[in-house]
Amino acid sequence: MVRRTKEEALETREQVLDAAQRVFRERGVGHASLAEVADAAGVTRGAIYHHFASKVDLFEAMLARAEMPLDAAFDLPHAPVADPLAVVRETAIKALLHLTSCERVRAIFEVAFLRCEYTDELALVERKHLQERADCLSYCGGLLEQAVARGQLPGYTDTRLASNALHAFIGGLMRDWVQAPDSFDLKTAAPQMVDLFLAGLRAAPPRKAA
Repeated sequence: MVRRTKEEALETREQVLDAAQRVFRERGVGHASLAEVADAAGVTRGAIYHHFASKVDLFEAMLARAEMPLDAAFDLPHAPVADPLAVVRETAIKALLHLTSCERVRAIFEVAFLRCEYTDELALVERKHLQERADCLSYCGGLLEQAVARGQLPGYTDTRLASNALHAFIGGLMRDWVQAPDSFDLKTAAPQMVDLFLAGLRAAPPRKAA
C-alpha cells in the first residue's frame, strides 16, 4: 500500500511537470499561474504545493527534466587539446544537434529562453542562467586562446570578443530554429553553419584594441 502511494505521488509529480511545460510554453512563465497548471494537470493546487513550494520551484524542476544544449556540449573544465578549433567545431555541432534530439529538450529550451520573463520572482533563475553563460564563454575563450597559442588563429585575435560572437551565433541559431523549425533543417545544417562561422573567424578574426 505504501509503495503504491509513492508510485501515485511520483505519477502526480510527473503529471504536474508535463502540465507546467505545456502551460508555460503557451502562456509564458510570468503570465501563467499555478491554478492554470493545476487545471491542465487535472489536480488541485494543494497537490501542486505538496510537490513544489512555489511557481519558481516548479519552473526549476521542469528545467531539470532536460539537459540544455550548451550544458550537454560543454564539458567543464577541459585540458589542453591538440586541435582547439576542431574541439570548438565538435562542441558547437553537438550543442545544436542536442536541441534536435527530442521534443522535450526543444520544448524546455523554448520555455527557458523564449517564454520566460525574468521578473523579480525569477531573479534567482536569471542569475543561474547568467552564470552558465559566463562559464560557457570562459570555456570558449580558453579554447580560442589555445588556438592562438598553436597558430590556428593570429596572435592579435581578440578571443573574448570571438567567444561572445560564437555564443551569440549558436544561441541565435537555436532560437531561430525553435521559433521557425520549418525554415531550415537544423540537424542537417548544423555542421555547415558551424563551418561557416569558423571560416569567417579564421579569415577575419576580431582584433584586440591597439
